[in-house]
Amino acid sequence: MTGKRTNSHFRKLLVGYDGSPQSEKAVDVALSLAACLDATVLIFAVARPPEPATSVELGAVLDDAREHFEEGFKKILEKARSKDLAVATGMAVGHPGEQIIHRAEVDGVDLIILGRRGRSMISRMMLGSVSERVLRYAHCPVMVVH
Repeated sequence: MTGKRTNSHFRKLLVGYDGSPQSEKAVDVALSLAACLDATVLIFAVARPPEPATSVELGAVLDDAREHFEEGFKKILEKARSKDLAVATGMAVGHPGEQIIHRAEVDGVDLIILGRRGRSMISRMMLGSVSERVLRYAHCPVMVVH
């Protein structure tokens, strides 16, 4: 038997993307899975606004984030096109964990894929972790790529 496998569990994948090497690795895993499972992929970035945000600061941060993410999205889309994969991109503003969970629910995502940040135990306890929050509250399975 050749070709792509029929897959009923993981049809929609969402990758949390921030441009870091860890998120790039998560994208690569998602594209590999999508090729095997005939799944669609959403590459999703979240811009975190300054706190407290003035409208001038917020506008500048969002413009910078959009420019940063668009560059990464362009490379990912080229890679996906060369493999004949269905990939979309999206961006939101807010807390990354909350926005990823919300978008996954709204889009009916079957699997969330995140890169793992190597934070120390103390900073993780103080700052919280995006992957920990998503693991705890997501409605679907979550894969954390090391």
